[in-house]
Amino acid sequence: MAYVNDLNATEPVPGVSLATPRDYFELLKPRVMQLVVFTALVGMVMAPGSIDLFSGAVALFAITIGAGASGALNMWYDADIDRKMARTRLRPVPSGRVAPGEALAFGIVLSVGSVALLGLAANWLAAGLLAFTIFFYAVIYTMWLKRSTPENIVIGGAAGALPPVVGWAVLTGAVGWESLVLFAIIFLWTPPHFWALALLKEEDYRRANVPMLPNVAGAAVTAHRILYYSLILAPVGVVPSFIGLASPVYGVIAAGLGAVLIWKALPILRSAGTDRAAARGMFGYSLVYLFVLFAALLVEGIVARLGWF
Repeated sequence: MAYVNDLNATEPVPGVSLATPRDYFELLKPRVMQLVVFTALVGMVMAPGSIDLFSGAVALFAITIGAGASGALNMWYDADIDRKMARTRLRPVPSGRVAPGEALAFGIVLSVGSVALLGLAANWLAAGLLAFTIFFYAVIYTMWLKRSTPENIVIGGAAGALPPVVGWAVLTGAVGWESLVLFAIIFLWTPPHFWALALLKEEDYRRANVPMLPNVAGAAVTAHRILYYSLILAPVGVVPSFIGLASPVYGVIAAGLGAVLIWKALPILRSAGTDRAAARGMFGYSLVYLFVLFAALLVEGIVARLGWF
């Protein structure tokens, strides 16, 4: 059995499979995977201790595959609601290019393989954390939180915040409190980032019956929550410079980025969440904020390891 490339197709039909390697790559959610790998790498570079280059590369590869496994399991389970949303209906499973059973098997194999590989390349604490991350995203968030509560992004954000902790554990074999600061930054960043998107895609989520905050509590409440989280995130983003994890230069960069983040949230509040341009600006800038913040940490970590300061 194979699926046809028809947005309305929900049942398999006889024929030649239309799945390509690119379809399976899309199952991995490559954009999300890039963020996971990047933040995990920062955790590895910032952690004390050392690891040989080959083992470190294998460990990072395992984390990459684990992130992709989470994406594949998410796409398998969410195919029904993805089919109803304009921004997701062309994904491999809802579009019919990959059969649900194939996506499920793909995700399970990658999950098991990535955890085993990380355990062998680094240590079993890091592997256990990776397994928990996959479980949290695929089961706790995707299967439960996403469809049951408007706090789905708040609680579910823990899955996306764990990669730097996994990276830290790769080098240290422990969960350092410094890595929990990196966790906190991503955890607090996730809600305003996705609520800005939810304001833009409110109709999509309503059609799919996903209880995102704008659909349940309204745009005005969402606007307030975006500002509240931005006000908390901005100072937390500076914390690494106060605990010896980063330099004062990083602190200045983080403070400036946080100030702009708050500034971006204010037009959304003033319009009670109805200004789509402001929401779009917040969504785009939040990506820049996290990338530059962690890029600054990465550069400082590399410089420190090279003994340049």
